[in-house]
Amino acid sequence: MTPLIIAVIVLALIFDFLNGIHDSSNVVATMISSRALSPRLALGLTALANFVGPFIFGVAVAETIGNEVVSSETISIQVILAALASAILWNLLTWYLGFPSSSSHALIGGILGAVVMGAGWQAIHLYGIAKILIALFTSPILGIIIGYLILRILFLLCWNSSPRVNRFFKRSQIFTALALALSHGTNDAQKTMGIITLALVTGGYLKTFAVPIWVIIICASMIALGTSVGGWKLIRTLGGKFYRIRPVDGFASQLASAIVILGASLVGGPVSTTQVVSSSIMGVGAAERKNKVRWGVAQEIAMAWLLTIPATALVAAGLYWVLIRIIP
Repeated sequence: MTPLIIAVIVLALIFDFLNGIHDSSNVVATMISSRALSPRLALGLTALANFVGPFIFGVAVAETIGNEVVSSETISIQVILAALASAILWNLLTWYLGFPSSSSHALIGGILGAVVMGAGWQAIHLYGIAKILIALFTSPILGIIIGYLILRILFLLCWNSSPRVNRFFKRSQIFTALALALSHGTNDAQKTMGIITLALVTGGYLKTFAVPIWVIIICASMIALGTSVGGWKLIRTLGGKFYRIRPVDGFASQLASAIVILGASLVGGPVSTTQVVSSSIMGVGAAERKNKVRWGVAQEIAMAWLLTIPATALVAAGLYWVLIRIIP
């Protein structure tokens, strides 16, 4: 392999690792905040489920990212490098600041900015972009609605229960958290798989877009490793700043998030785990009472989401301009 291809693979794996750190908070925040499991045990179980996810549910999201967004024959390795570097820089910045922004938005913004700068708008597949944007922007709405409905249903089922029902919801979070982690590994690890496979097709190492097994293994391993490290600033943001999370809240939000993310993964829709989990937590809180949710924190996170795609697109375009002069 050429040094450029190796650089793409290394950057993609760094992005995957940071994605695991960034998104570990999404999976374990409510479980830790409600004291269902200890932080290390929660992160360990989540990391294992993240690794297994892509092997169980397939690689439909990788196909969307790598094969349906851009024309591989019209882009260069420099374009892919710029897109990855932009997404990594944004992830590092938001991780440092403690903002649970979207790694998915960062990657899509990076791809759009670098591709348009390097190959023009004609290299973008509008159908693929529409599919991604629909998935990204409808999934948090579904998270709020499903989270709200699940908690209301749980209240109806448990209206005459004793306080011991909290023990049930604590223990049950092990299963809902594993379901959420499986869905996260299925959706998020595939984004990196799609980028690496796209680079291999662009470089002429693959004739058609088909994700090699070794790509699945290394990407699943890196996101699992990142998850095991954990992002404690982000865990505190999601786990406590919206409202005080109880076992029933953790159970309901995890179940709602898993339903949305896994459903999107099976149809090839890349979604933001951060968005879905945050919106599910808000939906669950609003189901009890609307003023329970600290909507000011939600507005700050929403602002970070809105800024991500244009910011990473501009950075990626600038990085491509620099790269093409250093590596013509």
